[in-house]
Amino acid sequence: MTEKANPNFETHLNKMTTALSILELSKSYKTKTNGVKLAVNQISLECAPGETFGFIGPNGAGKSTTIKILTGVIQPDSGHAYIFGKDIRNPQSRQGVGYVPENPYLNDSLTPFDILSCTLQIHGSKPEQPAKHIMHWLEELDIAQVSKKKIRSFSKGMTQRTAIAQALCINPKLLILDEPLSGLDPIGRRDVIQLLNKYKEQGGSIFMTSHVLYDIEQLADNVGFIKDGQLTINPLANNQQTLRVKTRGIQALSGAQQTSHNIWERTIDQQGLSTYVAHATTLHHTLIEITPENRLSSLF
Repeated sequence: MTEKANPNFETHLNKMTTALSILELSKSYKTKTNGVKLAVNQISLECAPGETFGFIGPNGAGKSTTIKILTGVIQPDSGHAYIFGKDIRNPQSRQGVGYVPENPYLNDSLTPFDILSCTLQIHGSKPEQPAKHIMHWLEELDIAQVSKKKIRSFSKGMTQRTAIAQALCINPKLLILDEPLSGLDPIGRRDVIQLLNKYKEQGGSIFMTSHVLYDIEQLADNVGFIKDGQLTINPLANNQQTLRVKTRGIQALSGAQQTSHNIWERTIDQQGLSTYVAHATTLHHTLIEITPENRLSSLF
């Protein structure tokens, strides 16, 4: 008798080598009218070590429910999820996992130094020089100068920086980030994106949500779009990011579209940018602007 093939067999094997593995995960809620809302409907995804998975979708799509399941706040109705091979139903699976919620609650009577010190103890992380280690991460997030001030005096942005430093100070194997750049000014967003990219280059894994699609494009290798609890996955290649180039000139440019009087626009990848701009210059065009092309907006 031939054994029936299991279509999920490969996924069960891969869960041991992935940073995060979700298999046919579902969660429903009762509504006020005694109905049932399926918030997450049999979603499956994988995030490999050293990768960033961007988790996007409209409000109420199932993003927060998924993160609550991964962080142990709620239990799924069915399906499985694993963090480095450990079932998320086991609290030990979250040991060494950094988490930044959209609106982090930090004890406002403590200082950033206190919070990072407590976090190291909770996760059993024992750096050789704890104080130096803590100050390193506070410096990375540009809050070392307020390391001894109480959180109650902080702005939203400073609180967010503290939460990010808290997540990174344990040298996490995985970061789960829910709108991690919320409340940060443009310079702060840029600095944190650079810091997260550095973390990824060193082998760290990231599972993150954001409504700012440009932030996702800067970080993600793969993107999952969830709507009405159902997931579709789209691979991204940051090194192939496209750009929209706008020039002003009389002569037509190959591949460009005339959008208004003497204004020409073209979408081009980064590798072809210099050649295209040089060609435009020879035709006496004036460069107006170069902006990143938001490839994810079409998913919405």
